[in-house]
Amino acid sequence: MAPRRKKKLPETPVAATIESLSHDGRGIARLDGKTTFIDNALPGEEVMFKFTYRRRKFDEGRAVEILSPSPDRVTPPCEHAGLCGGCSLQHVAPERQIARKQAVLEEQLAHFGGLAPERWLDPLTGPVTGYRAKARMGVKYVEGRGETLVGFREKRNSFIADLRQCEVLIPEVGHRFMDFRALIDGLEGRSRIPQIEVARGDGPVALIVRHMDPLSESDQQRLLTFCQQSEFHLYLQPGNESTVHRVWPEQGEERLYYRHADPRYPQADVELAFHPTDFTQVNSDINRQMVPLALDLLEIAPDHQVLDLFCGLGNFTVPAARRAARVVGVEGSKAMVRRGYENARRNGLDNLEFHAWDLFQAPQGQSWAQRRYDRVLLDPPRSGALEMVRLMPQFGARRLVYVSCNPATLARDAGELVSRGYRLKAAGVMDMFPHTAHVESIAVFDRD
Repeated sequence: MAPRRKKKLPETPVAATIESLSHDGRGIARLDGKTTFIDNALPGEEVMFKFTYRRRKFDEGRAVEILSPSPDRVTPPCEHAGLCGGCSLQHVAPERQIARKQAVLEEQLAHFGGLAPERWLDPLTGPVTGYRAKARMGVKYVEGRGETLVGFREKRNSFIADLRQCEVLIPEVGHRFMDFRALIDGLEGRSRIPQIEVARGDGPVALIVRHMDPLSESDQQRLLTFCQQSEFHLYLQPGNESTVHRVWPEQGEERLYYRHADPRYPQADVELAFHPTDFTQVNSDINRQMVPLALDLLEIAPDHQVLDLFCGLGNFTVPAARRAARVVGVEGSKAMVRRGYENARRNGLDNLEFHAWDLFQAPQGQSWAQRRYDRVLLDPPRSGALEMVRLMPQFGARRLVYVSCNPATLARDAGELVSRGYRLKAAGVMDMFPHTAHVESIAVFDRD
């Protein structure tokens, strides 16, 4: 039997009225009763669009002409906004982006948990360009064109976009895509380099170059010279993440660092070190606001015992130890536990401890889980913290702060907490990822 041919998409643009915005930032229209998701379209707009996919239950398209623009529409800061898949909301005014994110959180809390906070926190906002200090850039040498592409994937496909620059990356990297392209073009092993990872704290930029085959001496020298001239730290990755090693500078610890400083609590200043491959927040400005906000919301007293779940390298744990009698951090990664202790020593703190445990299973026999705490902080991945949330009553904490990167799992877990005697005191959003549909949020729960 011959394979079914894919139906050809219509070439002629179609008119549509945009009714609402999807959670991933696409306009939603209904044509003959069928839902159509349209890129580059905003609620209230009349647009002409072309179909990009047609499915049985819904269609997809992209607006090619805006007949009646929304007052929320702005000119994207990046010339590649229509092509690159890294951002989906650059055509929306930043203040409307954050308002939409709060609306998403409100909808999720109501839908999954039947909840609303007693009060809404003011949104945390910061710079909307040049904010991203950690990213993985794809690299592809295109034989037919005789040149290299460096950057991010195109919208809704796996091809690396033809980008000259990126406005959300830190300028030291985002404004130098053409330099990176020329660098890779000049390497003998250019076709075997799939990725460049970038990381920066408060100091230098680190580049991690992934290479599938051993690099020739001349290629290593070209990379070294480029990084020395740019004052980048150079790391090479010949295999999996465990093979990452620093090439330059040759001396000193393989760590970057960032500081937490709060003018209201000068005694609480800390410096946290991290390896370029460690998980850290990509938006340092929002992180500097988020950490003191979370600790203020916890209302930590000097005699309090605090539990920090999904603690990572100590982003909240170490600053909390400046305020509390003792802080216990728990993290699934043993490497992050080691990093947590490094950061405790770095800041001269001995009133905290770190434990490695898979927080998606019951902590049977774990000493930290047998104790009582005054305060608990959770900062889980997108899948949430359902297993730990169910244990909250046994920890005895009267206040809990939950930092979330997924409003759906936050809402689900909030419902579990309320069913166990907690009240949703406050909630709010943080603009950790401007121009994207990602929603970072924070919620406070109390128990009498």
